[in-house]
Amino acid sequence: MMLVVASCAIPAHAQVPDTPPSLRVGALPPDLRLDGMLSEPAWASAPAIENLTMTEPKAGDSPTGRTRVQVLASSHAIVFGIVCDDPDPRGIVSYTKQRDGSMASEDHVEIVLDTFRDGRSGYTFWVNPGGARYDALINPGGSDVNSNWDGIWEAATRRSDTGWTAEIRIPIQTLGFKPGLTAWNFNVQRRIQRLQETDRWASPVRDYKITQMSRAGLLTELPDFDLGLGLTVRPSVVAGGGAPTPDSAFSGDAHASLDVTKRVGANLLASASVNTDFAETDVDTRQTNLTRFSLYFPEKRTFFLEGSDIFQFGAGLGSDVVPFFSRSIGLVNGQQVPIRAAGKLNGRIGQTSVGAVVARTGSVGGVAPASTMGAFRIKQNVLRESSVGAIVTFGDPTGQSGSWLAGADFTYQTSRFRGDKNFLVGLWGLATGQAGTTGDHGAAGIRVAYPNDLWNVSLTYMRVGDGFQPALGFVPRPGVHSFSLVGEYDPRPSFWHIRQMFNEFEVVAVTDLRGQWESYRVFLAPVNWRFESGDRVEVNVRPTGEQLAAPFEIADGIVIPAGPYHFMRYRLEAGSAAKRKLSGQATWWFGSFYDGHLDQMLLTLAWNPMALFTFSLSGERDIGRLKEGRFNQTLLGVRTKVNVSPNLQISSFVQYDTESRAVGTNTRLRWTFHPLGDLFVIYNHNLKEITDRWRLDSNQLLVKLQYSWRY
Repeated sequence: MMLVVASCAIPAHAQVPDTPPSLRVGALPPDLRLDGMLSEPAWASAPAIENLTMTEPKAGDSPTGRTRVQVLASSHAIVFGIVCDDPDPRGIVSYTKQRDGSMASEDHVEIVLDTFRDGRSGYTFWVNPGGARYDALINPGGSDVNSNWDGIWEAATRRSDTGWTAEIRIPIQTLGFKPGLTAWNFNVQRRIQRLQETDRWASPVRDYKITQMSRAGLLTELPDFDLGLGLTVRPSVVAGGGAPTPDSAFSGDAHASLDVTKRVGANLLASASVNTDFAETDVDTRQTNLTRFSLYFPEKRTFFLEGSDIFQFGAGLGSDVVPFFSRSIGLVNGQQVPIRAAGKLNGRIGQTSVGAVVARTGSVGGVAPASTMGAFRIKQNVLRESSVGAIVTFGDPTGQSGSWLAGADFTYQTSRFRGDKNFLVGLWGLATGQAGTTGDHGAAGIRVAYPNDLWNVSLTYMRVGDGFQPALGFVPRPGVHSFSLVGEYDPRPSFWHIRQMFNEFEVVAVTDLRGQWESYRVFLAPVNWRFESGDRVEVNVRPTGEQLAAPFEIADGIVIPAGPYHFMRYRLEAGSAAKRKLSGQATWWFGSFYDGHLDQMLLTLAWNPMALFTFSLSGERDIGRLKEGRFNQTLLGVRTKVNVSPNLQISSFVQYDTESRAVGTNTRLRWTFHPLGDLFVIYNHNLKEITDRWRLDSNQLLVKLQYSWRY
């Protein structure tokens, strides 16, 4: 293992008290005005968190600016009031106004709630000084979140000569929760971007993430919440048209869809959707693929995102094995298939999480027949932070009969290993079936991890049978044994203005089921430094091996012959801090590649001249020089945003790649005219180079109006 050993002045970890801190809620008056000013008498009398504790850059120190947090609640809503003092208000970094925009590199406040108080998952809500909102579901264990989830809530902010303030109102119907609780797990964190400073209330320790709900504080004396009927009815109407092919005439269409959700008690949500529509869903970002395996694109459709944390399976699987991949419903080989009707049930019963989804898709000639498919998931909380569960899926988007999957997983997780460290052990196993298929239909794996701030180490093994291909899952590489060892040593030295060093070492080895090697990769990062300014530099070395059992077409007309290959890749990377109006990152991969050489140059730029306009550019240029031929691939993306207000944005995303020789534009207006209502206007325009001429490939204009009625 290659490590940079430095004389480091690392502050001792703050001791986490056995009894978590608590904050009592105040009474929410019915006439509270959400204006970001906190001027009503209710705020003056409510209990408060008077300040947070710094976790970065100096753990345990007093923050640069005082943060005051209060909470008011009624039977129908909960409101958070936050005062963020700043000794230099002109230095506040805030550009984003878009819903779910990237705020990680801006000043912001983050609130997390565990409304079942099981210490495993929950919700996170962010707001920045410009009033932009971000929300996400916290995945089990708190290691990551699903940011594609959107809840119904409001926020208002105000800037002043002493800093900024925020009010956040969350209707109770937006949240699932365990009835009868008078306290929820709760935490709050603030980012002061120009100083690269993070301040937190409960467990201000670097080993823990704020999303680890087992280390949160408590929000106490909650009122009896009233969900009413717990019924939400959301009709939507979509109208539009376009030319779907280069030679087709313009054609128009209009249709309606209906989504209905019903709270079954406070902690179960039943959903039904008829003629499900996803017109407002963001387009996928194009990716280059120089491997022989399929690329993974995340789910972005609202209907499938609610309760998606329950369907998370296994520990550390990532996209290597996804037993239930909801994108397979309604998308077949990249083509849309209409979802005629769908139903879901998700939530918790006591210490048990349950999830179920069933969908009926229509037929599309030459693509897929009509089909019914679904998935069921159950997960039981055990011990203090652990769980055991099972998953079952049935059906096939292509109509193949007898398709099913079943499996079980167990995850032992604790944030109290050796007193105050994170430790995890995960076990899982799966089996599939499908008429007319042969081979080994099983898969299993184990992961052991020690994910902490100074040392982050993990060991993962999985075995995937050669016949393991779940119809509703995603498995890019069946028929393998896969081994992975990852180690990081991340000290904080006191010289050269370095904030933290990330000394990384990773070994991945893949064999076939007979033990013959197929791939290996060793990743070394002798230099990966983040400076106090937020700028960073990185140098990597990556020995790689690939054993091709069959020829592999890496680019149009260029086929790499079967056989063993060993090559050495290198990376140089530098990035400037996103706190600046103009920031970016440049990456250069170079070195040998199969039987030749490959240069990959990647560039990302972000320009934020003012809060009204933001621009970003991403580009990749791949230049391959192989014995079988040369290839050049270019991928460009330009995104422009007009941020009229946090409730009205216009964005345009233009993409071009030389592989498809196509330019695609997606322009999207979203107007949230009411917390319960949205208007979307979407225009897609695609050009393609056909017989050395640029021609219209397709275009489409859509207008969607949706509104939710809650009872």
